[in-house]
Amino acid sequence: MKKDLYVLNKLKDAQAGSASAQYNLGGCYANGDGVVKDSAKAVEWFRKAAEQGHVGAQWILGRYYDRGEGVAKDSVKAVGWYRKAAEQGNEDAQRELKQLEK
Repeated sequence: MKKDLYVLNKLKDAQAGSASAQYNLGGCYANGDGVVKDSAKAVEWFRKAAEQGHVGAQWILGRYYDRGEGVAKDSVKAVGWYRKAAEQGNEDAQRELKQLEK
């Protein structure tokens, strides 16, 4: 599958360090938009954005660890990423933490 122009532009911005572009590129790999679907590559880009404080990436990275998708399942890492997102007000992450605390 050829990468489309949107993905190529996001790749350029993501490689330059844009957390938003990294998050969007992770979404492309997660959904197979313009690239071959690849959970491991999605995690790679989501992690780069999450490490820069991107709240959406932190939440989704928690989900990947929680489900073992694209990475080995790791509830400790899942909680850590959920917590970072929850501390920034992400309601989805707050719900996930409540579920895990049950």
